[in-house]
Amino acid sequence: MFSWLANAWRVPELRRRVMFTGLILGLYRLGSWMPAPGVDSKSIQDFFGSGGRGSSILGLLNLFSGSALSRFSIFALGIMPYVTASIILQLMTVVVPKLEELQKEGEAGMAKINQYTRYLTVALAAAQATGYAFLFKREGVLAANSGRLVLIVVTLVAGTTLLMWMGELITKRGIGNGISLLIFASILATAPAGVVAWYNGGPMEKLFFPLVAIGVVVAVVFIQEGQRRIPIQYAKQMVGRRMTSGGSTYMPLRVNMAGVIPVIFAAAVMAFPPTIAEFVPSTQTFVNRHFQPSSWGYLLTEAVLIVVFTYFYTAVQFNPVDQADNLRKYGGYIPGIRPGPPTAQYLDRVLTRLTLPGSLYLAIIAVTPSLFIRYGGFSQATSRALGGTSVLIVVGVALDTMRQMESQMMMRSYEGFLR
Repeated sequence: MFSWLANAWRVPELRRRVMFTGLILGLYRLGSWMPAPGVDSKSIQDFFGSGGRGSSILGLLNLFSGSALSRFSIFALGIMPYVTASIILQLMTVVVPKLEELQKEGEAGMAKINQYTRYLTVALAAAQATGYAFLFKREGVLAANSGRLVLIVVTLVAGTTLLMWMGELITKRGIGNGISLLIFASILATAPAGVVAWYNGGPMEKLFFPLVAIGVVVAVVFIQEGQRRIPIQYAKQMVGRRMTSGGSTYMPLRVNMAGVIPVIFAAAVMAFPPTIAEFVPSTQTFVNRHFQPSSWGYLLTEAVLIVVFTYFYTAVQFNPVDQADNLRKYGGYIPGIRPGPPTAQYLDRVLTRLTLPGSLYLAIIAVTPSLFIRYGGFSQATSRALGGTSVLIVVGVALDTMRQMESQMMMRSYEGFLR
């Protein structure tokens, strides 16, 4: 491992990308400790520590913000408004013909959709920041007049906008997916608190939680790296004045092609009703009863959303019709399958069968920590910081980042990270 890292550090471009990514993540963590103007961070932290708020949906949102929400810092909203906006725009591309046309226009169309996503992110961040401000003011932990509340809301929206820009910078000039890495850094920031909570927990928690965590890591790596290899045969054909030699290769279809995106999407959707409830206090009793992370209604809804988003995101990432057309265009075919529509139907059938166990695995791992909290006696802090959703996102993002680093290394004839 150290030799691979040494080889990566010798490549100037890769070294610059890694250092740039580390710098942006460092600035993000610095901003997570800077409170919004006129906010008493100690009062907000006491509010989160009392009344079981850590086990509510606010505790989950605090996890994805790297504990910035419990300090009400300038990055208190985290990157979740951008994730929610991305979900909405991707769903709308299926039902709005104009957006579907833009999606098919290539880079120019995607740039336009990304612009719409940014506008929607600002609107959602403004609504969420207003909800938090009124919540903390109603609970008596935020003493501010109307002018100060407006300043706080503007600061939080600006912080989310800055995070969105930082994430896009990492994707463009750094290593890995910038948005996923920001969430990755947020979860890692809460890991030390999870370790302390585990150390101070009961004997059953001390004994069994490491076994559960190791099992989750092994399951994540096993499924994330699992793939079905579809054999592809290329026929000889004339290209210009030269005859290309045929050959055989394979098309890798991953068991979990969507990665950790469905889990992040589901968490963003499940955080939406409590945010809306902040504007309508009369609905908070219903929301608190049915949207607690340990309630069966919440767990089942989250599991269903993860399965649905896994199928949806896989369909966005992999189009069987386009893949079949590309194979036919370059003289490739699957042995025993006719080119064209039969190939597309075959790929769609295989992908559907692969996605089912992948989506179920994501759903099971995501709800596992809440089940251990409810029936295993594990503490909320331990399972939230080191549980299934956290480990799933951290390991998944780490594997994707290592793949990108491996591709950079392979371009320069190095062995890479993954075998």
